[in-house]
Amino acid sequence: MTHSLVCPETVSRVSSVLNRNTRQFGKKHLFDQDEETCWNSDQGPSQWVILEFPQRIRVSQLQIQFQGGFSSRLGRLEGSQGSEALSKIVDFYPEDNNSLQTFPVPAAEVDRLKVTFEDATDFFGRMVIYHLRVLGEKV
Repeated sequence: MTHSLVCPETVSRVSSVLNRNTRQFGKKHLFDQDEETCWNSDQGPSQWVILEFPQRIRVSQLQIQFQGGFSSRLGRLEGSQGSEALSKIVDFYPEDNNSLQTFPVPAAEVDRLKVTFEDATDFFGRMVIYHLRVLGEKV
């Protein structure tokens, strides 16, 4: 049964937050299911989100909703187990629009994920993401 794997015990980190304003643009807004809030990165050549899960998971899909004009043309999903180094799972190619986009993920059992966003559509490299969901099952 596939369901969202991000839970209150999942630890998340992000590359940056616009103007360091975590109250308005912080990482918590990636997972709050609120259409009015978002994570807004600061500028830079690439942005990323790291998720550390409380247990091993099997990822099957990644869902992302960008704000059009502040998206990525190239994404990379990496994962690892325990203290292993991250290794690439899959590259994905988002469209520059406001819709919720779903990307299939080859079955991977991990307890840590890194989603990297490169080749920003915004000239300054900023990302605006309303929803980030990791779907799959607990192992």
